[in-house]
Amino acid sequence: MSAEFVLGHYNYWIVVVLMMVGLYTVMSRGNLIKKLVGLNIFQTSVFLLYISIGKVKGATAPIEAAGEGVLYSNPLPHVLILTAIVVGVATMAVGLAIIVRIREAYGTIEEDEILAIDHKLEFGEGVNA
Repeated sequence: MSAEFVLGHYNYWIVVVLMMVGLYTVMSRGNLIKKLVGLNIFQTSVFLLYISIGKVKGATAPIEAAGEGVLYSNPLPHVLILTAIVVGVATMAVGLAIIVRIREAYGTIEEDEILAIDHKLEFGEGVNA
């Protein structure tokens, strides 16, 4: 692989790093808020991927007819990402609301503690919380 190829596509490397950071955070953390933050990091990497794919080097926005031979960039990925950002913010709000309800019900937002409480309740043992 040439250095020009690697350095010329740095945005894809950033996407991969953000995806791995988000995935690692979701899989390795027990705190529900940290898991939600990991999901948002992963989601942001997908946004960057779509925006990177939609950009055409040397192209212009398709606003006016400038004649033949003009290279235009596709605006559809950018518009879709704007919609995805709004949906992501709403999903984050719902996720945080669910975490608040979990905290009220269990007294914790740690996944292993919640599972232990559920296990005790399922098998009829008392909860020491």
